[in-house]
This record gives sequence, structure tokens and C-alpha cells, in this order.
Amino acid sequence: MKKIKFILFFVCCCLANSLPLIVNAQSSASFQFIRTIKGNFSYLNIDNLDNIYLITDNNQLKKLNANGDSVAVFNDVKRFGNPNYVDVTNPLKALLYYKNYATIIVLDRLLTLRNNINLRKQHIFYVNNITLAYDNYIWIFDEEDFKLKKINEEGKSLQASADWRMLFDTVPAPVKIIDRDNFVYLYDPLKGFYIFDYYGGFKNRLKFLNWTNVEVNGNAVYGFGNNELYSYQLKSLELKTYNLPEIFGEFISIKAMNGKVYLLNKNGIDIYQIK
Repeated sequence: MKKIKFILFFVCCCLANSLPLIVNAQSSASFQFIRTIKGNFSYLNIDNLDNIYLITDNNQLKKLNANGDSVAVFNDVKRFGNPNYVDVTNPLKALLYYKNYATIIVLDRLLTLRNNINLRKQHIFYVNNITLAYDNYIWIFDEEDFKLKKINEEGKSLQASADWRMLFDTVPAPVKIIDRDNFVYLYDPLKGFYIFDYYGGFKNRLKFLNWTNVEVNGNAVYGFGNNELYSYQLKSLELKTYNLPEIFGEFISIKAMNGKVYLLNKNGIDIYQIK
């Protein structure tokens, strides 16, 4: 009985201090090769339907389906220089963000131009990160007043969190925003994930540091580091690590999504199933 009480006390302490209860597990997962998409690409992203988004060497944004067939092309990628980020949270709507111009290009599912959003017209000048919200508005983190904001397609603010300087002892500097399943995740490699609800209220923190290419998909948080794939299960609170095999070779970028790993290399895209 004393042992049970201690376990319950430990769990409550973890929850009260916004820390994940983590069970570490080293896994010897295998990676089954699926296919290669040949080409010269500089950017890779994947949506939740396994559509693949690539920026080609001739500055086209291409959308391929799960079989690797081309379904859409956007030819004006460099309208404002090189995009800092291509958000494909919703397969029906893609966002290209150009930080130097504080401008967001909105595309439909066929990568047809829908709208340009100039954040400076709304007196928003310092934004590193954006993502599409669940309701088709847009999340941004305004680094001038340190608030997570939701804006519409005119760039007007619809809601905002409290000033992060009032919430945290040291203000995080998020490099990625992810909207998934009723929560917004902001990741700072030096401090971890900060999790907010859809009203901008702070809910939790996951202290996973120095991860790269982070993603939240299904019930898992993914990231990479030290030649390993990390998978944190949000329901079981189990953290798994997978050693990346030598067959992956050298790659430019890597992405985990929908139970697969996508590798961008000099010859194209290699796709593996996580077994």
C-alpha cells in the first residue's frame, strides 16, 4: 500500500509541476524502404494525408500524392525571395512564410494563389513562426510583445495569449509552431515544448531539448538528434528512441510523419516505413 501511495504521489507531483512522466525505452525498430522520388530539391514537408511538398531546383513548389504522382505546382515561390517555411498543416490550404518581408502567401489545395498577407500593415514586424490553426485562421508568435496570436487572412489579430514575460522566468524563443488536436505546441530547442490551449492559455511543458525537425502527429511527438529518432507518446507518456540505420547515409533534411521517415538527400527523397 505504501508503494502505491508513493507512485500516486510521484505522478501528482509531475503533473503539478507541468513535467511529463517519462518512461524511456530504447527500441531496435527497423525501417522498411518504400520508394525513392528522384530529383534536385531544396525543401521537404509532409501533410497528414501523406502528400509530399517539395521546392525544386527551378523554384517550383510541387505537391505529390502518397504514390509520388504530381498533383499541383506553384511557380511563383520566389516572389519574396526564398520562403523561410512552408506550412502544410491542412492539405486543403498551404502557407508560405517570408520572414524578411513579414509576408504570408496563402495557397489552396491545388497550390493556386488565394491571398497575400502583409503583417507589417497590421504593425506586426517580428514574427519567426507561423502555422495554420484548426479553424483556418493563422497562429503567429509576435516577438515584439511576446504573445501567441491568432490572425485572420487580413492579418488582423483575433485573440492573443498573455505576455510571455509575465508567464515565464525566461522567455522562450520558439522555432516551430504546431496546431494539433486541441493544443498549440511551440518548440524552443533550449527549453522544450510549450503547450497552449486554443484560447492561448498555457497548459504544460515538455522538456525535450536540442531536438530538430520536430512534429506532432497522431498521439506522438517526434524529433531527431544524436543520430536518433525520438517518439514521445502523449497518452502512455513513453519516450522511445530509435537508432538511425547506416543505410540512411548522408541527408540534407529528415522528417517523421504518419509512421514514416522521409529523407531529403542530393538524389531526391527516400521514404521508409517505421516497423
